[in-house]
Amino acid sequence: MQIKKEFVLREIAGDFVLVPVGKTGNEFKGLFPISETGAFIWNLLPEADSQDYIIEKLLSEYEVDRETVSADVSEFLSNLREYGIID
Repeated sequence: MQIKKEFVLREIAGDFVLVPVGKTGNEFKGLFPISETGAFIWNLLPEADSQDYIIEKLLSEYEVDRETVSADVSEFLSNLREYGIID
């Protein structure tokens, strides 16, 4: 999956946020808060060629059922697409 905007993942006081940098900092005002799982997914994006790849990685990392993971990944990726962060 292609990340279209410049963001840096940061952990601040135990919370994860995507911080806009470069030109994105001028376009996107504010921070994009994400969960620990969202941070895990974010780190997978450069190597992920599909949503299924991300789902499989999450299933191997966390004890959760496929239906829940699929729904959560779909929602997270949808949010990133809505803000134009990924393709």
